[in-house]
Amino acid sequence: MVHTTALTRYPLFRRGKVRDVYDLGDRLLMVATDRISAFDVVMEETIPDKGALLTAISAYWFETLGNVVRNHIISYDVTTIDGLTDQEIELLHGRSMIVRKTSPLPVECVVRGYLAGSGWKEYSASRTVCGVSLPDGYVESSQLTTPIFTPATKAEEGHDENISFERSVEILGHDVAAAVRDHSFALFDAASNDVAAKGLILADTKFEFGMIDGGVILIDEALTPDSSRYWLASQYAPGTSQYNFDKQILRDWLETTDWNKTYPPPRLPESVIEGTRAKYIEAFERITGRKWH
Repeated sequence: MVHTTALTRYPLFRRGKVRDVYDLGDRLLMVATDRISAFDVVMEETIPDKGALLTAISAYWFETLGNVVRNHIISYDVTTIDGLTDQEIELLHGRSMIVRKTSPLPVECVVRGYLAGSGWKEYSASRTVCGVSLPDGYVESSQLTTPIFTPATKAEEGHDENISFERSVEILGHDVAAAVRDHSFALFDAASNDVAAKGLILADTKFEFGMIDGGVILIDEALTPDSSRYWLASQYAPGTSQYNFDKQILRDWLETTDWNKTYPPPRLPESVIEGTRAKYIEAFERITGRKWH
């Protein structure tokens, strides 16, 4: 169970809610810890194997979709990094990605094929989702006639802010905004077709892109349960919430407490930790078609 990493030779480039990123000079080392957050607060407990599971899911998608959009992956083999101790190699194994350095774009690229989460809430109130007008008649979890692109600005702290495509053009410029929109749709379509054959629905997902050598490439993680909403197709029923593979178990339990959603969070019971881990394992096995060992 890895909560925090610390390497002796390489400086910490960035520490996010659940990942530690190290500067290797001409490359970056992205390490997925077992930390888990909810309501923008990192829990004190970890979810065993979470970092390795998410790394393996991302690796599956980077390999599967590499012919759709270029990505930042160089290697997953930490033994190729000079100067690591045996203990550091053991710590990093299976939860690390060695990636190209890019200039990350300050807009997250969200594609929604179904109405859920904040999109459903907004539609219920205004018949729009992030400025995109939608017709009457949709219910919670409805499939949209065509997927929609709903970008968001990245927030270092707190929640990201949904924006219109027009606002993304103002931030990125027309050509780059159009490129990431088109890349996002292409990735979403390819991933949706892939998991449909495995009995899953990809309801929505979030991509991040960076610039390198004047071009746009896919960076960060790819289509994990932390960045995507997967549903079980055999139990799909519009009009209600769906069987999912994310950390809803954790959120649901937190909502039963009197926690005010600020630090420090309450201690998590073992049943919530194990239930959340089981969801990540089920997601890995259904998405990749492989057993988790």
